[in-house]
Amino acid sequence: MKLNVGDAIPDFLLYTTDKQPLTKKDITGKRTLFLFFPAAFTSTCTKELCSVRDDIATYNNMEVTVYGVSPDSVYSLIKYKAEQQLNFTLLSDYNKDVSAAFGTAYEIFNFNMKGTSKRSAFIVDENGIIQYAEVLDNAGEIPDFNAINAVLEKMVSG
Repeated sequence: MKLNVGDAIPDFLLYTTDKQPLTKKDITGKRTLFLFFPAAFTSTCTKELCSVRDDIATYNNMEVTVYGVSPDSVYSLIKYKAEQQLNFTLLSDYNKDVSAAFGTAYEIFNFNMKGTSKRSAFIVDENGIIQYAEVLDNAGEIPDFNAINAVLEKMVSG
C-alpha cells in the first residue's frame, strides 16, 4: 500500500552511511525529504542525487534534512557517497522493509531483484505527516523537484 499525502509515516529503522541507526523518532520535529532510489552507481540515480548535492543550499536554507534511501548495503553507500561527494546522508534499506512500508517497492525489478525501491520522493513534516508523495514506476525518470521545492517553500512560509 502506497503512502499518500496526509498519511503518517510508519515507524522505521535504517542505518546511515555513518553506520548509525535512524528512526522515526530521530526525524520528529524536523522537515525531511526522503528520496528512495533503486541502486547506487547507476546513471539515473547518480544524476538525481548529484542534482540534490548541487542544490543542497536550497534545502539547508529551508531547514530540510535530505536522506537518500536505497536497498544497497551501508558499505556500498559509503563508497557511493564518497565517490559522488554527496553532502547529505544516505540510508540503507537492505532488508527492504521501509520501501515496502512506504509502498515504494517493485515486485520484481531488473535481473529478477525483488523489493527494490522505486524512485520516490516523500516530504515529511515535523509531525511525521507526509506533505508530498511521488512514486515513479519508471526508474529512468526523476522526481519533480520543482513541485518538491514548491511544497517545501509553502511549508516554510507557513
